[in-house]
Amino acid sequence: MNLKNHIREFPDFPKPGIMFKDISPVLKNTTAMHYIAKEFYNRFNEKKIDLIAGIESRGLIFASILAMHFNIGFIMARKRGKLPGDVKEVTYDIEYGSSVMEIQHDAVSPGQNVLIVDDLLATGGTCKAAAHLIEKLGGNVVGCAFVIELANLNGRDLIKQYDIQTLVTYDN
Repeated sequence: MNLKNHIREFPDFPKPGIMFKDISPVLKNTTAMHYIAKEFYNRFNEKKIDLIAGIESRGLIFASILAMHFNIGFIMARKRGKLPGDVKEVTYDIEYGSSVMEIQHDAVSPGQNVLIVDDLLATGGTCKAAAHLIEKLGGNVVGCAFVIELANLNGRDLIKQYDIQTLVTYDN
């Protein structure tokens, strides 16, 4: 399946110079969603994975579906103030500035293997922050799954120590 046929582009969103990749049409297409889940399952099913970590916000959607395919638990990496209870946090750079990510302090047990899932790999900062938090809690990051990769932003370089799998690549 060619997922690019289901991804819309919006120029100058959320700010001038950004070509936003909109996955809304993918989300309402059950064939596309099944394809994504099957592709990631096939690419990671040989690894021992205990948890799937979804990155806010659209990564949560794909991660929860993938967790169901693997029949394992799902955890959330979210923006500051979105998770209750004790959390671990990290400040990180994103393509339009900086942000703070949090994971609940008991989301990952030491030694658990975690697959990180997000919709988009851009600069790699968001995924690196999630990986840092998972590792800070004692978990092992076994891979990173992205629906879309913006290759020209070189995000892969920031997280190159992990098994990175993407389904759609844009070069500009």
